[in-house]
Amino acid sequence: MDGRLRLLTTVGDDVTESEALRLGLQQAVAELSGLGGMTHHFIPDSALILVSVAGLPQALIRPWELLDVQDTTAPARAVRTGSAVCVPGESLADFCPGAGLAAVPIFAGDRVIGALTVLMGAKSEPTGEQWDFLKAVAVWTGKRMSQAPPLAQPSQHGQRSSHLWQALEEAKVGSWEWNLRTGEMFFDEAAMAISGLDPEEFVPHIESWVQIVHPDDLPGTLAEARRAIRERGVYDAEYRILRPDGTYGWTHARAAVVLDDEGEPARVVGMWWDSSAVGSTRDALSRTLRHMSDGFLSVSDDWRIAFVNLEAERILGSPEEELIGRVLWELPAVQQMPGFKDRYQKAAEASVPTGFDVWTSGTDRCFHLRVVPLPEGTTCYFTDVTESRKREAEEQAAERAAAERAARITELTAALAKAVTSRDVVDAVARRVLRPFGATGLLVQAVAGNRAHTVGAVGYRRPILDQLERLPLSEQTPVMETLLSGTPLFISSPEEYAARYSELASRPHEVGKRSWAFLPLTTSGRPYGVCVISFDHTRRLTAEERILLNAISGLVSQALERARLYDAEHNRAQELQRGLLPRELPSLPACTAAARYLPAGQSIEVGGDWYDMIPLSAGQVALVIGDVMGHGLSEAATMGQLRTAVQTLADLELPPEEILGHLNEVVGSLGEDSYATCLYALYDPATRVCSFACAGHPPPAVVHPDGTVLFPGLPSNPPLGVADPPFGTVELTIPDGSLLVLFSDGLVESAARNIDDGMAQLAQLLRTARDTAQDTDLERLCDNLTAGLLPAEHPTDDDAALLVGRLHALAPDEVVSWPLPEDPKAAGLARAYVREQLSTWSLEDLATTTELLASELVGNVVRHAKGPVRLRLLRTDCLVCEVSDGSLTTPRIRRALETDESGRGLQLIAALAQRWGTRYTATGKCIWTEQSLLGAGGDAPAAW
Repeated sequence: MDGRLRLLTTVGDDVTESEALRLGLQQAVAELSGLGGMTHHFIPDSALILVSVAGLPQALIRPWELLDVQDTTAPARAVRTGSAVCVPGESLADFCPGAGLAAVPIFAGDRVIGALTVLMGAKSEPTGEQWDFLKAVAVWTGKRMSQAPPLAQPSQHGQRSSHLWQALEEAKVGSWEWNLRTGEMFFDEAAMAISGLDPEEFVPHIESWVQIVHPDDLPGTLAEARRAIRERGVYDAEYRILRPDGTYGWTHARAAVVLDDEGEPARVVGMWWDSSAVGSTRDALSRTLRHMSDGFLSVSDDWRIAFVNLEAERILGSPEEELIGRVLWELPAVQQMPGFKDRYQKAAEASVPTGFDVWTSGTDRCFHLRVVPLPEGTTCYFTDVTESRKREAEEQAAERAAAERAARITELTAALAKAVTSRDVVDAVARRVLRPFGATGLLVQAVAGNRAHTVGAVGYRRPILDQLERLPLSEQTPVMETLLSGTPLFISSPEEYAARYSELASRPHEVGKRSWAFLPLTTSGRPYGVCVISFDHTRRLTAEERILLNAISGLVSQALERARLYDAEHNRAQELQRGLLPRELPSLPACTAAARYLPAGQSIEVGGDWYDMIPLSAGQVALVIGDVMGHGLSEAATMGQLRTAVQTLADLELPPEEILGHLNEVVGSLGEDSYATCLYALYDPATRVCSFACAGHPPPAVVHPDGTVLFPGLPSNPPLGVADPPFGTVELTIPDGSLLVLFSDGLVESAARNIDDGMAQLAQLLRTARDTAQDTDLERLCDNLTAGLLPAEHPTDDDAALLVGRLHALAPDEVVSWPLPEDPKAAGLARAYVREQLSTWSLEDLATTTELLASELVGNVVRHAKGPVRLRLLRTDCLVCEVSDGSLTTPRIRRALETDESGRGLQLIAALAQRWGTRYTATGKCIWTEQSLLGAGGDAPAAW
């Protein structure tokens, strides 16, 4: 029961009054299990008129169409008493004996305006709950009936035409009077003539008038009467009446409501005249408008619909009786037209007819509206222009597409002119060709031997590309057919592909494409490759599109041939560059390192940036980086010479400043136009001191374990080739585990960034890497630094080198030294010191050999050199034994004769040691030997 009431509350205002009354009546009949139902409208002090029926045939309800309010029927009694009435045994006919009627009054405020009646069948009376439900439906029905739209008023033009016609034809005007309390209605002679009724048979009651009004006009006419009585105003209506000959004619009635002494409506008095001539003309015009192909409607000055034709009914989605009197903006169909109200009102304000297009959001239809302003309102013509607008849109889209393709070709030509590498060519074609043609795949292949090598691809999965790379060419493939013919090949569907290449029928499904354009790539009249443009749907290209693609293939051919030549030269330059740089850096106990070399963007010439890492005696390591000014083979040759010279000079273990002095001479001998920068760093793990010598090169970055980044202040020496030695040296004590970052200016300086900003950015990247523990992997750190300073999307004009080393200090207990006297006793002391220390280090297996080496070195010093004499042992990845003195004389191995009593000591040292050598110190020289720890009893230090 509650569900039915909630259902009625969902009925919107866009539902017509007749439909709403029918819905309420149906719910009442269903809830009471009745056989049918009726709704009557009450004319005050007069009669009840049947306005809605549910479940009852027309033949049975005819006697109930007009009921006297004073009779004994259930609806009349409910109206008179204003309460619910049940009449058992009262039937519409004899077809249902025992059936009864249950009726409740319908109120509008405190006035009774009708009755709701249900035919109960064999059940005598509703239950209490059913009565409550019936009364609730009656309340809902009363609200809907009181909201009935007013009768559409004829235009002022129609009235003036009617009066003019009556004056010309001298038509009579009748008068009439309606007693609202008794229901009596009186016509004078003229009014009786207009009605066509026989005065002798006429019953002066409202029912007599109701019976002759056209059924279609009766609801609106009665609604106008209720409005006039309610508002104590003027009654004005035009409607059709039934003539004695069975035809209908137009009449016009106008009246005023007469009030009694208490101000209540008592009578309606007015005039009535025949408007058939005007009505006939209007009917003809109405028929013409009703059936014309365009939609047409007339709207009053308060935006209510006064007339609609059939096409307008179809467009607005409702019949005429539901549209007349409705406000135009409240129609659901109009609400589906965005901007309709604002544009219509703006057009109505204009003094000239105005047209505009509106689209319906629900059906995606387009209508052209032509709004014609009139004194009494507006008229509007609807024309469905959906197809024409779509054709115009397609034509405009085609024109735009053609213009866009032309612009793309212009852009493609410019992009291909700038393309340097084969990848650049493929990217340019993908960006400027695929989208305008609606393509999804691009494959560029060049023939090498009996295989087609993929130069570049877009829109293909990697497994597919690998498969295509392995397949040999044969005549039964579209690629080979295109190469052999030298003409484009267009395949519009997988079926066409399978018909041409039956052995490859499964290829379209594997690749995921459904149509293709195979375009030959030729140079000097010789095809060397194919450009394949593919689609993920069937596509038959037009003749214009095929011509355009053929022209594009010519542009791509030329650009790709240039790019292939560049790629070949670039690859050769890269191979040469890689050959001049270290293939891999040594892994040393004192330093682990990683490096990167980045060539200049879009350059096929080798650069002059280089780096190296050189192991030295006593666990020392030299890190060096340099930059030869310019690019080309001569600069590469200079770079190779400098790197070789640095390795040679470092092997001599010269001080850093002397090495740069010799390098300056080397560069100076190459010519006045040769310049180079260089930074040489020498790290001693025993003392944790790093010595720097610089010639015009950016300073290194030192990153302490706590994340502090500093750039040591080095002497600003000029570049090699123009410098004036001596070079200055700076010594820094560096904590264990610190990073030493050497770089060339190409890493931090460019046209868009000065070197100071670049070094600041490098420092920030190093700090970030340390804070996030990303500096533990030096290879990854190099990648992060180069990506942050030289992103791939911003190529530079200079090459760059980067060398990152992590420094490891030697533990204090791994280094021991002793002073020795300058007499023959020194050799014995040296042997004792060695024997004791090697026992401490658990290296007894090396004691005998080391004692002999130390004894020979000390003896040589005592005999041929001068003090002070000092012995030092270092345990790194090998055992180092050093003897230093104050002499600058370098011992040399000589061939001793059989009769010589001396000259065999250094030969013995060379035979027993893995390596040996001499280096100069600030106070003299140092002779050192190295022995491998493999097979010895002790272990190398954990940190090494």
